[in-house]
Parts: sequence; C-alpha cells; structure tokens
Amino acid sequence: MRRADRLFQIVQHLRGGRLVTARMLAERLEVSERTIYRDIADLQSTGVPIDGEAGVGYLMREGFDLPPLMFTRDEIVALVAGARMVRAFGGAEMARAAEEALVKIGAVLPDSEKARIARTEIHMPNWVVGDAERKSIDLLERAVEKRDVISIDYSDEAGKNSQRDVRPLGLWFWGKVWTLVAWCELRDDFRAFRIDRIADMRAAGRTFRPERGKQLADFYRTMEVRQGVGSGANPY
Repeated sequence: MRRADRLFQIVQHLRGGRLVTARMLAERLEVSERTIYRDIADLQSTGVPIDGEAGVGYLMREGFDLPPLMFTRDEIVALVAGARMVRAFGGAEMARAAEEALVKIGAVLPDSEKARIARTEIHMPNWVVGDAERKSIDLLERAVEKRDVISIDYSDEAGKNSQRDVRPLGLWFWGKVWTLVAWCELRDDFRAFRIDRIADMRAAGRTFRPERGKQLADFYRTMEVRQGVGSGANPY
C-alpha cells in the first residue's frame, strides 16, 4: 500500500470519534506500530485534529473532513480529462461512473478550485463509441473482473467468421478501437479481438481459474518475445 493511501485509510478509521489504538491500525493496515506513530505525527503536523498518544489510543475530533486541497492543479486537469475520456470512449456504465466522479471531485474542492473543472478545456466528442459497443465494453469489463468465460462470434480482418470461447483478461483502447485480450480456448493461445468485430457475445455459463502460462503477465511476456519491444496487443 502506498503511503498516501495508508494516511487516507488512517483518517477513515479515525472518523466518528472512535478511540483507535496504534496496534489496531497496524494490524488493519499490515504495517508496524512504529510506522503508525510516524504517520499519526505527520497527519497532526498537517493540521488533522487527531488527539491521543502512543500507548493510549487516538481519536479525531468531529467535523473534520479530508483537506479540500487534496488535488493540485495538474491533478485536477488529469482527473477531469480522464473522466471526460472515459465518458466519451468507455462503456455506458463507465460513462455514468465518470460523470459521477466529476461531481464528487467538485464536491471535495474548495470554491476557489471548483472553477478549474469548468476551465479545463480538454474535451472529447460524444459520438465516438456507439451504444452497442458501449454495452459490449461493460459486459467484457465485468467478465474480466469475475473471470467469466465468454462465447463470441467473431469476424477477423479477412472477414472469416468463427465461434469460440475465450477467457477475457483485459481491455485495451487504441484511440479509435477497443480490443479484448483473452486466452482463446479454440486456438489454445492468447488472442486480441477487436470489439467492433464481435458480432455477438454471451456468457458461456462457467468461470475460469488463473493458470500458469495463461494469465495477463504471461501475455506481456509473450508479446515481448514475439515483438521484441514493449507489450502491445495488435488486434487481428
């Protein structure tokens, strides 16, 4: 866990006026008590109203919220641009989540910083990804997470049609084209499928377990060997 994430988690554990000991925090965050002592001291030095001491416990006074200046100007621009890109190019559920994320980002910023969201002149067209493709992106993203095997009807670059069951491993966006990287059970190898060439997809009704040689890390290594550079996944 990154230190910034750990500090955030400490604040979350201390919310509500609960007395929490360093040992409890250390166990939950899987670090030493000495690390917790240092983190608490650092939080206190930045103005977080944490009361208590080592050996007794800590609590945070009510009414405290996360510091409103938690994002720098460049971070705000990056977050807004990223959310807008997902809204324009992602799945339907991703787009809704990105819109909600923009609202939440604005909610934690002070008034002087909220205007930066509106002033971030990085925009995306709204017509890049069609409704059918958005639906496919959402379905595949969930399948990747749940390790659901997917049956697809696919048309390759030459127009040859095939039906196959695949183990979805990840989604890649290439600027105009989304691809699914998967383990193809028909070819017994990794394949990258252009989503816009998938005529139909449906759950195969089974899940898969990670197997050595068939995981995303193995795909990366395979691409490095085949291409000699990076880990690109050129769709076919």
